[in-house]
Amino acid sequence: MNNTEFIKLENIFNIGEWQHIQDLLATTTNLAIITVDYKGTPITKHSNCSEFCDSVRNHPELKKLCQKCDSRGGLEAARSNAPYIYRCRYNLVDLAVPIIVDNRYVGAIMAGQVRLTDIAEHNLLETIAHSFNDDSTDDEYKILEELYKKIPCIDYAQIKNTADLLFGICNYMISEALNKNLLSEAYKSILFPQKHNLNDLNFYSLENINAVKKVLTNEVTSRYIKTPELESQNKSSLLIKPAIDYINLHRNEFLLLPEAAQLCHISTSYFSRIFFKVTNENYSTFVSKLKVTWAKQLLEKTDTSIADISNELGFNNPSYFITIFKKHEQLTPNLYRKYYRE
Repeated sequence: MNNTEFIKLENIFNIGEWQHIQDLLATTTNLAIITVDYKGTPITKHSNCSEFCDSVRNHPELKKLCQKCDSRGGLEAARSNAPYIYRCRYNLVDLAVPIIVDNRYVGAIMAGQVRLTDIAEHNLLETIAHSFNDDSTDDEYKILEELYKKIPCIDYAQIKNTADLLFGICNYMISEALNKNLLSEAYKSILFPQKHNLNDLNFYSLENINAVKKVLTNEVTSRYIKTPELESQNKSSLLIKPAIDYINLHRNEFLLLPEAAQLCHISTSYFSRIFFKVTNENYSTFVSKLKVTWAKQLLEKTDTSIADISNELGFNNPSYFITIFKKHEQLTPNLYRKYYRE
């Protein structure tokens, strides 16, 4: 998949799954929500659309004006890369949350179709177009006027909170999509170097690359690291098992003693006594020795750099890792690798 293909909403959102989430958000917030592309063309069905707006959007001419309004709202949001709250051409309050990938505006999540309880706040918002009777016949206007009266009124704080929520969700989904696509591209570049150019990865941010690097490094280390099992399965060992499991599953973290005790739902002092009884070592020594054991396995079987091993095993910096390693093995990681491979 090249970059041009990726920057399509269909490749960022799983439309079916997003539709379900969008429906739930609309029900929870009591707002109408729809997702559109950069032209204002819907890519999802409208969630919780009001009768008034449903009538307007099903009108052959008026729906075009609504799409233009959506497009304009999305572009205003894209300019500031932030949610944009405004009044639509029918004087209803709407908001646009921009979907931006690689500094390119590709669409927006639109929400609203409400009136504000605070008229002063309402009047402060920018109006994108004119009132709703300028393009309607008298009969159409009367019908729309009755439906308009049914539109709910909410306060500005709720609109603002919903805008921030949607913006956060949108950024998270884009980040996850970029990470997954980058991971796929990285694997393809390794497996099929003739067909995939690593320069294409320049499209991704440093944050994306670091996230994928972490996944790849974890995949490598998982192949070589053996996680120890508690020898006995008595009551005491089962009591501390949640902490042991967490340490094995989160090798890039240093689980502190109070946190380990909390995982096991016991006091710190009691956890320390039980831990020593089961392992014959205090907690901090056990964790340090375990990480050094993992480091030795990586030094023996991989060419992973000292810095990457340090990072993967959760040390603050390589110098600290080298200090701990030398304390337990009486030589540095580099010397250990050299002597092991001779």
